Amino acid sequence: MFDTVKWFYSVVGVFFVVYLLGYSTFLLISVIIGALKLYREHKMRHYHNEILHGYDIPVTIIVPAYNEEITVADTVKSLLMMDYRLYEIVVVDDGSKDGTTQTLLDSFPFKEINRPIQRRIQCKKEIHVYEANINGISVTLVQKENGGKADALNMGINASRYPYFICMDADSVLQRDSLKYIVRPVMEDDSVVAVGGLVRISNYAVLDHGRLVNYHMPWNPVVGMQILEYDRSFMASRILMDRYNGNLIISGAFGLFEKETVMNVGGYDASTMGEDMELVVKLHAFCRINKLPYSIRYAPDAICWSQCPSSIKDLKKQRRRWYLGLYQCLKKHKKMFLAPEFGMVGYISYLYYLVYELLSPFIELFGMFTIVMAYLVDLINVPFMILFFLIYAVYGAVLTLTAFFARIYTQNIKLLPMDVVKAVYLCIAESVFFRFIQAFTRMTAFIGYKKKKNVWGQIKRQKIQLNRTEEGTDSGEKDKADKK
Repeated sequence: MFDTVKWFYSVVGVFFVVYLLGYSTFLLISVIIGALKLYREHKMRHYHNEILHGYDIPVTIIVPAYNEEITVADTVKSLLMMDYRLYEIVVVDDGSKDGTTQTLLDSFPFKEINRPIQRRIQCKKEIHVYEANINGISVTLVQKENGGKADALNMGINASRYPYFICMDADSVLQRDSLKYIVRPVMEDDSVVAVGGLVRISNYAVLDHGRLVNYHMPWNPVVGMQILEYDRSFMASRILMDRYNGNLIISGAFGLFEKETVMNVGGYDASTMGEDMELVVKLHAFCRINKLPYSIRYAPDAICWSQCPSSIKDLKKQRRRWYLGLYQCLKKHKKMFLAPEFGMVGYISYLYYLVYELLSPFIELFGMFTIVMAYLVDLINVPFMILFFLIYAVYGAVLTLTAFFARIYTQNIKLLPMDVVKAVYLCIAESVFFRFIQAFTRMTAFIGYKKKKNVWGQIKRQKIQLNRTEEGTDSGEKDKADKK
């Protein structure tokens, strides 16, 4: 019996060594490749080695909004400042219960029009349609019946006039040059059907007419840990997967899509909580099954500043729906798993999200259980185990800080010495606390799943800081308030 127990723990030990080595190797390769790519592009910008052209691809920016009266007007104002010549804005109020539409009507010279919208892809019916022309930019506001974010995006696609559209959140702002950078892959290759942009945390950033003028790290651990997580994720895995056309996620906060192909696959799926990932996976499947030449790219220089949850309660709401969206998407497209016709998308990308994203909390829980049981039967070297976990935590922290500072350097952001101290402190906090918060949220996400599988829940918003005069109430005072 004891020999059987020893054999079992030997097998478990080998599994976890392979599991951790697999993840750490993937993360190391991702960070190295990501840092090198950012450095090369930083040098190209320094020497002005960019594609120059005399025309712009027409783009529609779609902003779905539900109860976003606090941020939606500022989002539209920021979009009117883009360094781009040919684009329109379509805001879709998805049956808000607050003053979202009225805020927009009060802020911009909208006039109601009688414009029927052809619904080439399914969505709920429009109630009112308003239009305005502001500094030569067409802005459309569609007020519709509530149907969810995916349904609102489908309405925006139906209402759009241009062959490419950008989806973004109503609590986000685009950096002034972001459109120029996100269309660049389309300029280079006309088979590109989607491009993902970089999403950065805006809670402690101040933009002046679309340009970053102040940025600092917060003491608030909930926000700070997400800043590090975003920089690591968007710099590392997405740049690596971009090299073999394997990205399965384009953030709903900022992505460019070729409209006709999206319509051919039926638009966004309103039955899933991860409509952004589901659309990208669906595009992969559609193009590969029909043997169409295609590419799904990532543009790390196209930057969107988006708010993140500032409390544990709101963070858990967000991560719950992200996790359930991941589950729904991988389940719906399970035929992609290790399927030869999907190439490296099925062999690497799908496998990565299945093992290291969907199943990871349960694997880690099993690992904790086996450690406790091994300790009880005296089959574990406690000092060695502690040393092993410390080394692994330091390894992860070093890679996280490498990703963070690479992003800071290549975007010419200046940090104060105290910001560096905060980054180190937050990196340790992420390794020790944030990981377990995420694991717990994921493991409990299925509680009440059937009843709440399509419920998003409300997350508290803050007013976006768009210029120097709003910087503060002083961003330092805001930081102190969060500490209290």
